[in-house]
Amino acid sequence: MTEVVSYRPSPEELSYTFGGREPVRRVEPGTILELYTEDCFGGRVRDVGDLPSVVCEFPYLNPVTGPVHVEGAEPGDTLAVHFVEIVPARDWAVSSTFPHFGALTGTHTTAMLHAPLDELVWRYDVDVAAGVVRYHARRSDFSVELPLDPMHGTAGVAPAAFESRMTIVPDAHGGNLDTPELRAGVTAYFGVNVPGALFALGDGHCRQGDGEVCGTGVEAAMNTVVILDVIKGVPTPTPRFETDTALMSAGSARPLEDAYRMSQHDLVTWAAGLTGLDLLDAYQLISQAGEAPVGNVCDPNYTMLAKVAKRFLNGADAYEGRHGRLRAAAQDYLSTR
Repeated sequence: MTEVVSYRPSPEELSYTFGGREPVRRVEPGTILELYTEDCFGGRVRDVGDLPSVVCEFPYLNPVTGPVHVEGAEPGDTLAVHFVEIVPARDWAVSSTFPHFGALTGTHTTAMLHAPLDELVWRYDVDVAAGVVRYHARRSDFSVELPLDPMHGTAGVAPAAFESRMTIVPDAHGGNLDTPELRAGVTAYFGVNVPGALFALGDGHCRQGDGEVCGTGVEAAMNTVVILDVIKGVPTPTPRFETDTALMSAGSARPLEDAYRMSQHDLVTWAAGLTGLDLLDAYQLISQAGEAPVGNVCDPNYTMLAKVAKRFLNGADAYEGRHGRLRAAAQDYLSTR
């Protein structure tokens, strides 16, 4: 019988780095994890009057649940993480603007003389049953319902070479990728850099537009279920995602064009390996059939994805069908609850 492990961290158990932490749990491959993750503000921003600069303390932002040691995972392997379910844990969520953070303002790396943006908080009503979040403007009576589309902005494993990276930084280990593609039904693949992989997860969003333009999504605590598995002897150079219908590669870097190149390079070479195509034939195919969803354009590194529909790869099977097997295990779990 598949083991099911539930873990709800206390505030003191939350982590703010990938790497540099002892595992909070040790599990076998194939384990189903039921996790609680706190929002990027650690639950301190609860209403429009709670300014993050007042109620939060840097660098204690963007906490993650974990890390989890997966037995048998070694450098050179791949950790497969199937997202079974992502459900908001509260009936409210928040978003904000910051004086020096976001895509449409001066930052510490792009210094400007104009006045910084106002620090504002928006509170959203979360209605899981209706499948919506309700946006309310701060400076008018405008309101609108948006579809609930839960995702995780931050997921990954410990980096290589004894590094410890802040959770707000996306890179080859994963981290704060902030892509709406990381939703339930997706299998994420991360290259293992240290024994046990040390997987961690956080930064739930009820929804987020491509780019996370203002620097925050609809930030929410989540009750999330994942299945962790190990693919032995198969490396993964950068985070990859698989759905029932598509394959995706992530690239994180600055400037944004380098993140774009990294994601496209990985998808082209991955497609070539899966199909047996010559590299330039694969380059041509992805150039005409591919998509390029935007992750974040605000973090210390930016994130781009390269995406292609599986139907254009003539049945090519990624990771020997691991996504399909984990998807079936997820359905078994959901059917027996």
